[in-house]
Amino acid sequence: MTDPGKAGDLLGQIPKSKGLPPVHLWNPDFCGDIDMRIARDGTWYYLGTPIGRKPMVRLFSTIIRRDGDNYFLITPVEKVGIKVDDAPFVAVSVEVEGEGEAQVLRFTTNVEDMAEAGPEHPLRFVIDPVTQEPAPYVHIRTNLEALIHRNVFYQLVELAVPREIDGQSWLGLWSGGEFFPIAPQPD
Repeated sequence: MTDPGKAGDLLGQIPKSKGLPPVHLWNPDFCGDIDMRIARDGTWYYLGTPIGRKPMVRLFSTIIRRDGDNYFLITPVEKVGIKVDDAPFVAVSVEVEGEGEAQVLRFTTNVEDMAEAGPEHPLRFVIDPVTQEPAPYVHIRTNLEALIHRNVFYQLVELAVPREIDGQSWLGLWSGGEFFPIAPQPD
């Protein structure tokens, strides 16, 4: 584990620019894990304490990268591992435009990222095999997703329409010209 001051040191290493830093281009040496965790509800923790400063959380959210099943905070000179309970972001709102096949769903995350569901930002729905509870996700950026908040998911369910796929009727959502199946309809 690296020095507890590392989280603050990371901020000074981020180049100042508009837009997101190009973390996909950075390949610094791995410096170890730090005691930082993103809970399933989107709360960021450092040394077991919630990070209450929203601008700091937003800044850290711009330098997160997922490699395989592992999450890292990346700067041009340092790579540190962090823990993510589920997804690094939570989609906290959805804006709906149009209807049917012309419908567009625009999601906003807890760190103010925006994604328009479609080919570049697909939706996926995972059904827990034990509880049968769905876990909905939207792709936000390279290899990173947002768990769709329960209230937002309820809004999506209200928008769901049936469609036949391979001879089976499914409920799903249209956005960006794509149909995203949620679950098969019972017979």
